[in-house]
Amino acid sequence: MAWCCLSQIYYQRERQSSDPAAPGPGPCSQAPGESPQLGRVQGLCPTADQLWPHRQRTARADTGAGSWQYSELLCKVSKGGGENAILRHTQRNKKLLVRERLRMLLDDETFLELSPFAGFDLPYGDVPAAGCLTGVGKICGVWCVFMANDATVKGGTIYPISVKKQLRAQQIAVQNRLLSVYLVDSGGAFLPLQAELFPDQSHGGRVFYNEAIMSAMKIPQVAVVCGSCTAGGAYVPTRAQETVIEDKIGSMFLAGPPLVKAATGEDISPEDLGGASMHSKVSGCVDHFASSEKEAYECVRNIILTLNYELPPEETLEYDDPLYSAEELLGLAPRGYSYTLHIKPILSRLIDGSRFQEFKAEYGTTLVTGFAHMEGHLVGIVANNGELTHDASLKGSHFVQLCSQRSIPILFLQNTAPHAPEPTSLSQAEDHTNRLKAQASMMAAVACAAVPKITLVIGGCYGNESYAMCGRSFDPNFLFLWPNARVALVDSKHISTFPQARDDDCTGDDSELMHLKEKLEEESSAFHSSARLWDDGIILPQNSRKVIAQCLTIMKQQKYQIASLQHNPVIRL
Repeated sequence: MAWCCLSQIYYQRERQSSDPAAPGPGPCSQAPGESPQLGRVQGLCPTADQLWPHRQRTARADTGAGSWQYSELLCKVSKGGGENAILRHTQRNKKLLVRERLRMLLDDETFLELSPFAGFDLPYGDVPAAGCLTGVGKICGVWCVFMANDATVKGGTIYPISVKKQLRAQQIAVQNRLLSVYLVDSGGAFLPLQAELFPDQSHGGRVFYNEAIMSAMKIPQVAVVCGSCTAGGAYVPTRAQETVIEDKIGSMFLAGPPLVKAATGEDISPEDLGGASMHSKVSGCVDHFASSEKEAYECVRNIILTLNYELPPEETLEYDDPLYSAEELLGLAPRGYSYTLHIKPILSRLIDGSRFQEFKAEYGTTLVTGFAHMEGHLVGIVANNGELTHDASLKGSHFVQLCSQRSIPILFLQNTAPHAPEPTSLSQAEDHTNRLKAQASMMAAVACAAVPKITLVIGGCYGNESYAMCGRSFDPNFLFLWPNARVALVDSKHISTFPQARDDDCTGDDSELMHLKEKLEEESSAFHSSARLWDDGIILPQNSRKVIAQCLTIMKQQKYQIASLQHNPVIRL
């Protein structure tokens, strides 16, 4: 099948549905690598405003409200712990802000920040950006995961959400085999929440466990001690493969001078107890002494140059822009499942030249599958276009296995049905059972597909269908949400359709149901999800193509790295 402009075919069908005399789409004349015939295609493909003027105005207003909330939270994140904390950090402690540190460390390119809204509106209060910045950026041309404590937020104290964010960054490093850099400036765990930080498998100790496993996988790890690192904060740099400490700024100890005074009555300075000179000359816990922050980050860059990576010269891929403006995605974002449009107008604003090689176009049409390019990268696309029916699930399973066999990364565009109606007859029950079996087949194919996967939730992320569409529990390499996305077991609007368990003594059912609906509505918002790290961040619809293409580039780097597992990690002193 030739690569076809999907908007051309889709809009021709739109015209035919309203005008039976309208001509058919005709043969596609575009081959891979050729430029689309813009005049002909644009004539057949009106803009979104021309097709759905009222829908565009309403959806753009709704998505605009989400965009406003996005911008407001982003502004809060940029302020870290607030003006007073910033002044104390920069003037009294003479330290650089975390974003200034990253500017000195990373190449002069845009980096991908992960989960910037983590930590807002939690039961124990706001912890902006979870008290640490994580993301993926380039250092000396090599894609790296960075984890940088922001000491303006609670003095760098570790909260449960901070641990979760660091663990997710390490998971991304493992999945994509990315070098990791830790900028450590941490006061250790927040003791009042120690029960949520210390004892369980996925609590704080897992960070140190992961460091050993990553070292055994030949994933390099470099740390910079750029502040006071106490208790658990001191373990991270001492378990990295190479560590830099900054003179007069960096220090490491399990218990600081106040605790030494309380326990022994001895007065001792942070520098004598665990400063740069002591650890570089006496304990050997660090490998490089830096006289300034600038020197420390230059040292890190020099270390990375010794990693012996044999990356190919950076290639400049040639590609066509989509035929339609990405700004129109603001008006196409699904306001709710009942307002959802066909997925192809969204696809046509994401992929190169709006060209799409569709797979099984006439079968299982509530799931759209096929191949496309995004900024020159070949990708398989699996996109919801309605309920995940029996036929759609089998089609999805087939296509995912094809991508896995051909080593093609997969992009899932998720907008799952909020609630499937319960069967009311034997034949409906049989259909329901067959659909569930087909969905289970697709889940197995997605779980076992040995290729990178990216999930973008553009609408609803509901129930078991979200698993088959590579939801969070199915380990996508990256998962992002649009501001309008909803994440819940069931849509609050459909909760009254579920059978209610009733007792004779039960009162106030209506008020309880109303309370449950309000709770579901609040907890299903994209911002509630992102605050709890159920995703890797919220992105604006118009930025989706850029972010996905950047992720595809990042994931591609692991092809050029040695993948064999060592028997042992690098063991320090």
